[in-house]
Amino acid sequence: MVAAFSRRSALRAAAAGAVAVPAVAYGGGSEAAAAERGRGRGLRVMTFNLRYASDSRPNSWAERRPVMRSLLRREAPQLLGTQEGLYGQLRDIAEDLGPRYDWVGTGRGGGSRDEFAAIFYDARRLAPVEYDHFWLSDTPYLIGSATWGNTVIRMATWVRFRDLRTGGEFYACNTHLDHAHQYSRERSATLILERLGALEPALPRIVTGDFNVAAHKNPVYEAMLGGGTLVDSWDTAEERSPQYATFHGYRPLVPDGDRIDWILTSAGVRTRRATINTFSQHGQFPSDHLPVQALLDW
Repeated sequence: MVAAFSRRSALRAAAAGAVAVPAVAYGGGSEAAAAERGRGRGLRVMTFNLRYASDSRPNSWAERRPVMRSLLRREAPQLLGTQEGLYGQLRDIAEDLGPRYDWVGTGRGGGSRDEFAAIFYDARRLAPVEYDHFWLSDTPYLIGSATWGNTVIRMATWVRFRDLRTGGEFYACNTHLDHAHQYSRERSATLILERLGALEPALPRIVTGDFNVAAHKNPVYEAMLGGGTLVDSWDTAEERSPQYATFHGYRPLVPDGDRIDWILTSAGVRTRRATINTFSQHGQFPSDHLPVQALLDW
């Protein structure tokens, strides 16, 4: 197994003492989050491109972190696939989520270097059974490899979880496809499906990620769903929030815009609700992407 980092914050006093600032703009509804928490076995899942930590203003990590903390504490995802997080930034998030959370990930350049495709989980609900990482290249177990024309290293992390509430198990896979090279994205989609296909076939799959292409508008989307084993939770959801473009770049939100951040599931997984969350505080968004959420059951 490739080397990985899994850290639970020891700064419990600091996390307990952090104060959330009242939100002045919110879409996706804390009412929905409260209702979901009361629905028993449903699993609250989120995918979120965090926007890597930067000291440059506006939208520095110091400005964004309190908003991120408020959002995550409010929504309390039990499974959170993140993209672009730097090691120090992920440690901040672990501290802000509190001691009941843990995470699995490794830097795409190896160890703590570069960005992660880290997976956070609520340890009261989920227990990792096994995990691994692979790089989106012709040499997927060569750390830091990139062979499909992309200059940015891309990777995926997967975890086999046991649900402590139900006793069942499932796989979670989290990734971030290339932003510039369609060939790399298409090859990456094929590789991800191959790797998922090699896992225990009877167990459900949840795939989270920033795919850098619009749902329903690109061959990558068709490839990910084409085999019939995965479905788009947004499309299959029994209830949905309003749709917005999930990348906003700190500009005005775009209603009915492109979804480039997806939660895909096995066809047998039930999506009770899907949400694109527009949470902000005093005009500050936690990231240049909107988090996508789903309440899942099977």
